[in-house]
Amino acid sequence: MIRALCTLGHIGHLRPAPGTWGSAAAIPLAWGLHELGGFWLLLVATLAVTALGWWAIGVATKHSADKDPSEIIIDEVAGQWIALWPVSLGAQMAGADFWALWPGVLTAFLAFRLFDIWKPGPVGWADRQPGAFGIMADDLIAGWMAALIVVVFAVVAHLPQVMA
Repeated sequence: MIRALCTLGHIGHLRPAPGTWGSAAAIPLAWGLHELGGFWLLLVATLAVTALGWWAIGVATKHSADKDPSEIIIDEVAGQWIALWPVSLGAQMAGADFWALWPGVLTAFLAFRLFDIWKPGPVGWADRQPGAFGIMADDLIAGWMAALIVVVFAVVAHLPQVMA
């Protein structure tokens, strides 16, 4: 059960790029949560997956020689959901459909993957930390950085409408 959680039902075993598969799988899950309970359900689910993932990763890697197995992607789910928070909140505030903000969904995905792979600044620092903390924290920070990019892009995209 712990392995299934860590690999998101074995999606983490898909090749190549299991982290990208995990991030892609997180998007329809986020949409489903948004549809069921809006931004607030996505927020609570993100916090729950983060806590549960942290625990499960600690158990799954405790006696493993590989301290960050590529098939563990629950951390990508949490990070991708954070990157999608502005989309979900924006859709809820505007009374719009989640997918009506598809440029934000695409930006969240691309920015999150970029930061998760490139590991700039604090993402790289977190990635170098030991144990479940390091495995989870780099994706959470990458998610926050991606969310910031989504917000900046949204402001830039909507600025002409606001100025008119």
